[in-house]
Amino acid sequence: MSNHSAPLVTTDRGTVRGVRRGLTSVFLNIPYAAPPRGADRFTPPRPHEPWDGVRDATAPGPTAPQSARTLGTVDMTPYFGTGWSHGEDYLTVNVFAPAHAGAGAGLPVMVFVHGGGFVAGSTRSALYDGSAFARDGVVLVTLNYRLGIAGFLDLPGAPANRGLLDVVAALRWVRENIAAFGGDPGNVTLFGQSAGATITAGVLASPEAAGLFRRAIVQSGSGLGAFTPEQGARVTRAVAEALGVAPHVDAFADIPDERLVEAASAPAGIDLRTGTHFDPLIGLSPFSLVLDTQPADSVAAGLGADVDLLVGTNAEEGNLYLVPVGTYAGSTAADVHAAAARSHPRPERLVEAYRASRPGASFAELRSAVMADALFGVGSRALASAHAGHPDSRTYAYEFAWRSRALNGELGATHTVELPFVFDLTDLPELHGPTALLGPDKPPADLAVRVHETWIRFAGTGDPGWDPYDTEHRATMRIDADWIQGDDPHGREREAWS
Repeated sequence: MSNHSAPLVTTDRGTVRGVRRGLTSVFLNIPYAAPPRGADRFTPPRPHEPWDGVRDATAPGPTAPQSARTLGTVDMTPYFGTGWSHGEDYLTVNVFAPAHAGAGAGLPVMVFVHGGGFVAGSTRSALYDGSAFARDGVVLVTLNYRLGIAGFLDLPGAPANRGLLDVVAALRWVRENIAAFGGDPGNVTLFGQSAGATITAGVLASPEAAGLFRRAIVQSGSGLGAFTPEQGARVTRAVAEALGVAPHVDAFADIPDERLVEAASAPAGIDLRTGTHFDPLIGLSPFSLVLDTQPADSVAAGLGADVDLLVGTNAEEGNLYLVPVGTYAGSTAADVHAAAARSHPRPERLVEAYRASRPGASFAELRSAVMADALFGVGSRALASAHAGHPDSRTYAYEFAWRSRALNGELGATHTVELPFVFDLTDLPELHGPTALLGPDKPPADLAVRVHETWIRFAGTGDPGWDPYDTEHRATMRIDADWIQGDDPHGREREAWS
């Protein structure tokens, strides 16, 4: 990589010109796969055509087709981005590298998969600026992948989980090209948050991804978050009916992206409970991975056992789905029971366990906790336990507990609140204010530094700095102004879910 103000790197498809931002070389909108246009929106990702000359990589590119997404009164623009930026050539990566790092520098590489309910998000979101990683000696890669119908609708005649296949293709691009940016293709950490974390768990359990990454971080995802084929088929029928076409890939090939984006909302609120399975997303999104076997079960069988794993959740994940839409404070006993019934065959037993483990908790707190575990906690613990069950695996767990005082102090340690700390971006002005993610108060001055350094330490060494998680003690680091390691704090609740 050249060290001038306009750094040049030659990839296997052609040369790209980035831009210097202080001590960071930034390359935006580099294709890792061919544009998914027409019928190719429903095929596996294919290699991009080579280009002649130098491709400009100084400006953001298009994003996956998606509708605008909001969450009540909290400003989630830094997380979701500004929506759909049109253009077909959106299967791209952004690369942030230390400006001084030449080709072959052998730096740790981190590859981030964004969240957004499998239907929204992109590399253009403000939270995914990787400059702090590059500043601290890491080559960071962020990526776009197919969303919604193109990415995750389980269509007969098309491969399943095309968005996940995109992530695997991006990892292959990293293996072939990252050395030219100063990265070590043998030391790659795949990490994701929310839907991106569930995808990361799916990649961990994918045989085709074996050998493409050495470590993984699953932030507020789930190893039990995939739909069954029966559930996926229900979503497919609902979408096909909304479009007035047959539920087969041939009928979707010529439908414009605009109509697909509109139709992605058709199955909203669909009941995906079957005789044997609950909806792992409890109705919050009709799109997810569709698998015969949950990632945690595949990992228990041995897939991903050689990958170091860090898994965690936030202490009040469920608040994001209640507080901003005004349904938190007025929660009742009936709401707590309904949340339990949506995700457990014996809701009374589940509620009793939460009451016993959280004495003095309000109905709102109990409701949020049940939702949080249904969405993220149970599946994260299952993934950690499955991975730790292999004698040579290295598994670590955390719980992020710093509370945002946004929305009159109620937002708390909610879903997504850890991301600014991981990316060391807590100073972003758009994250602060009474309706912004981090609220009106400044977080502890050193918390972002320590969280960010911990993620980098794990990427570099496979050890975040605390005891490994095992199936007996389940060591978990609680991350707040103070960091406290203890055994799994959700033991009684774990028993109720099992």
